[in-house]
Amino acid sequence: MTSENFVQSAISCFDGHYNHWSMLMENFLRSKEYWHIVEAGVAEQATSTVLSDQQKADLEGQRLKDLKAKNYLFQAIDRSILETILCKDTSKQIWDSMKKKYQGSTRAKRQQHQALRLEFETLRMKSGESVTDYFSRTMAIVNKMRIYGDKMEDVTIVEKILRSMTPKFNFVVCSIEESHDIDELSIDELQSSLLIHEHKLNQHEKEEQALKASIENHSAPRDHRKRGRGRGRG
Repeated sequence: MTSENFVQSAISCFDGHYNHWSMLMENFLRSKEYWHIVEAGVAEQATSTVLSDQQKADLEGQRLKDLKAKNYLFQAIDRSILETILCKDTSKQIWDSMKKKYQGSTRAKRQQHQALRLEFETLRMKSGESVTDYFSRTMAIVNKMRIYGDKMEDVTIVEKILRSMTPKFNFVVCSIEESHDIDELSIDELQSSLLIHEHKLNQHEKEEQALKASIENHSAPRDHRKRGRGRGRG
């Protein structure tokens, strides 16, 4: 029972956002080793074809996987939507129908992709923004672009981030560019280097603030005493 409940909760129900849903659902079906059946369909043979026992067993295995994949899709798609899908004998038919209905036209996808590309090109780190938040914001845009088929390589993302950091990271950016082969530098490695530098900067700022506060605390009583002695002599 516990295992079944876990599987149920792992299924992503279609909420109208096709690209996001299809990505999650494809990943889920891959994890169950059913995606190849959904993508390619069951390799049915002509009725006149004589199959060996092994071929019959393989075909039955494919049909069983197809039924299981269909079951997951039935759970993920609302009844009102399923009723609009005329051919749903196989998981491939259901998947292809959903794709045609909700992925949108080629023109609309091109426009959305162009908008994301522009957003990526104009992206800049905000003043006071943390390295983690900036990387999250950048990768969110990149992942959306990849959903639309963009084959952006990691080196493009690395170069973009290095060019768009705030001035306080200038030193570490120059250091990274001089000491690393940017073509071989991964996004995770870049983030790690920047996080280390950010931690040092934050620590330095805290120490400066503590020192400033300490100086102010020590100087205040002396000024008070001087003012007191001056009034006494008057």
